[in-house]
Amino acid sequence: MRIITPSEVARQAGNKYLGVLVAAKFARYLNEFPKDHQARSNEKLTTKAMQELVDGELNYKLLRRRRSEA
Repeated sequence: MRIITPSEVARQAGNKYLGVLVAAKFARYLNEFPKDHQARSNEKLTTKAMQELVDGELNYKLLRRRRSEA
């Protein structure tokens, strides 16, 4: 298992906190797929998501939050 450092995450995402949020969101997305379509590996989905982020295989776009008119 490869150890992913916060500096590697920050290099791809801008900062380590944003990188963790993006990877967590992607891991939840991966979890929606049926189990038989996923790669048969012992790797956790969060680890797989972080690895894809660090390798530059994961593209994301930041959206501005809409404020509710109250």
